[in-house]
Amino acid sequence: MFETKPNRQKNLEPREPELKPTQAILLYAASEGDANMLYATGFFVPDPFIYFQHKKISYVVMSDLEVDRAKKQAKADRVLSLSLYQRKLRKLGKTPVGAIDILDLLFRERGIRSLIVPANFSALLADQLRAKGYSVQIKRDPFWARRETKNHTEVKQITESLKIARLGLEAGIRALKRTTTKRDGYLYLNGTRLTSEMLKTAVNTTIMAQGWLPSHTIISSGNQCVDPHHEGSGPIKANTSIIFDIFPRSQHNGYFGDLSRTVVRGRASEKLKDIYATVQAGQQIGYRQIRDGVNGKEVHQNILNMFAARGFPTGRINGRMQGFFHGTGHGLGLDIHEPPRIAPIDAILRTGHVVTVEPGLYYLGVGGVRLEDVVVVTAKGNRNLTDCPQFLEI
Repeated sequence: MFETKPNRQKNLEPREPELKPTQAILLYAASEGDANMLYATGFFVPDPFIYFQHKKISYVVMSDLEVDRAKKQAKADRVLSLSLYQRKLRKLGKTPVGAIDILDLLFRERGIRSLIVPANFSALLADQLRAKGYSVQIKRDPFWARRETKNHTEVKQITESLKIARLGLEAGIRALKRTTTKRDGYLYLNGTRLTSEMLKTAVNTTIMAQGWLPSHTIISSGNQCVDPHHEGSGPIKANTSIIFDIFPRSQHNGYFGDLSRTVVRGRASEKLKDIYATVQAGQQIGYRQIRDGVNGKEVHQNILNMFAARGFPTGRINGRMQGFFHGTGHGLGLDIHEPPRIAPIDAILRTGHVVTVEPGLYYLGVGGVRLEDVVVVTAKGNRNLTDCPQFLEI
């Protein structure tokens, strides 16, 4: 079902279809911020560097600061010294100016005249390469086709990040359990009004203590929930919906977890209970239908249809989008959102895809509910990687 060899070993980097002797794959980015570069090289570098594949051999070109680390950690077949090529240029009577001069020398040495680059490649550098006579072909995402299908090691790394997300959630829940309610209807913690910011601090510090990085953790409440990407701010009332959406990233390997739960400190209204049960039923549709060969668009539409049949329509209500107006799921890996999507677009799910299952319903005056687990697609169905209970009232 999955590859059994870990991706961190050398010579296991993604291989694209056979290239002509004059062709090469080229990336120029910082792997700390570019998932395609991180996937190719397997180690974090904060500054842009050169990676290219030519004749089935992969190369990285590293500064003196990073060259020794790259020799130990990078998945590339060859690690080249940037300063060595700078000296070569000077011997040729040229003063190196940016990456273009280094690239030109590297490619001329190897007879490379045609380049395949990702969609987010520097437009300036692409223009400079074309001015030097190189053909530059833009390849749309997924740049590395194999990124969509996770092997055994990648599934394990995502599962670890999901466990960290649960630890963060549990820290937030513990803080909520310690709150009291006053006559003004707000929650109080140690005599102070509880805020989204206070809960995010509890969640994020727990995540960081484990060696993971939280980023833009969502803890919204009440009508803030109706904007699914509202990060949440200000004081939180009792008896209202609180959405936690937590997506930590491992600082060791770069893989994300993604977990959403909705809770109420106090008593939920009957309407909110009905919404919660309906969203849970939507997740169950996802669990039943997600499998190899299924079109994610159909899964999404079936959930949408069920919501409408149970009296929860989607559309613009009183000038505001309400109901279920985001996708059912997305791929998860080195990016928090990556292909494939389970949404109103065609996307065939395949064995090894790791996707979220996160239906939601959002209505002004009631609040919102989102529940999110992560599954890996199998030939006969899917396997839930998330080990975290669901409950509404605290």
